[in-house]
Amino acid sequence: MSTFLPRRVGLIGVATVAFVATLSASTSAFGATQDGLAAFHPTSHRVMMPPRNPAAAAAAARTSALRYGGGVDGIGVTTGSPKVYVVFYGSQWGTVGTDGNGYTTLSGDSKGMAPRLQAMYKGLGTNGELWSGVMTQYCEGVARGATSCSASNAHVAYPTSNALAGVWVDESVASPSNATAFQLGTEAVKAAAHFGNTTAASNRNAQYVVVSPTGTHPDGFNTSGGNFCAWHDYNGDPYVGVTSPYGDLAFTNAPYVTDLGASCGQNYVNAGGAGNLDGVTIVMGHEYSETITDQNPAGGWTDRSGAENADKCAWKGVGGTGGAQNVAFATGSFAMQGTWSNDSNNCRISHPRV
Repeated sequence: MSTFLPRRVGLIGVATVAFVATLSASTSAFGATQDGLAAFHPTSHRVMMPPRNPAAAAAAARTSALRYGGGVDGIGVTTGSPKVYVVFYGSQWGTVGTDGNGYTTLSGDSKGMAPRLQAMYKGLGTNGELWSGVMTQYCEGVARGATSCSASNAHVAYPTSNALAGVWVDESVASPSNATAFQLGTEAVKAAAHFGNTTAASNRNAQYVVVSPTGTHPDGFNTSGGNFCAWHDYNGDPYVGVTSPYGDLAFTNAPYVTDLGASCGQNYVNAGGAGNLDGVTIVMGHEYSETITDQNPAGGWTDRSGAENADKCAWKGVGGTGGAQNVAFATGSFAMQGTWSNDSNNCRISHPRV
């Protein structure tokens, strides 16, 4: 495989990788040697993990530790309280309103994805939740290739207040039918300006979640060429290729995941009702946890195959130590997946804060 591959990472996928056995070890875009799981990153470090499929279970069974990538532009992980800015991209979102909880509602949001997503982000760091604790064991300031951190290193920060820092409905233009990574990155830069985050310092612990409306296909989502539920990246990746005057910007391509139903987690934990939005919180929680542990991919924490902390535990099943399950925040109960814990060599749904 080429060493000049784009770095879209944390792509939580929906299609079986049929050519696993045909791929051999090679050099990744990170300069690290791929192991026998290279097929989960076939061309762009995507992790294509079909839900409820034996291939997904095989991926989740990986035991190689996450290793520190040395940072990109001096950034490895999110070291301050994470700030999530949610951007609803495009005029297709329709009329904007507010519900009884103060969440933005949209007439074009037929499945109710918008308020559910806001409630999850607002709940992070509340109710003494320890789902976020798993990520706090990771850090920056250690040697490239390190698999553990000392107390003196700058660790991933636990959300000291709710992580939801702002919501913007950008209806100035229609969201493209098939937005490119460049267009998504450009929207993230536009959002940074909207929120007044016009310095590198103001974006150091920020991430922008660019949510596309139903029926659209950002970066090929829900098409034959886009077998994923979501991905995250930063503007400086050559695949994105967006210049930011405000420092590096971490962002997520957040398609309207309910368009893919069970393939992207609908009713994965709960049956009916709120379970119809299980995929929204599982998938976007997946991307959030990967962004704070690998803010400028792949300068943060990945394993030898390029998989990030949530990739290693995606679609692992329901319940148990590291399977998907409901997590109680102050804003409600949400289906979340477990993430990888180096210190226990396993997926965990909770972990004491480090």
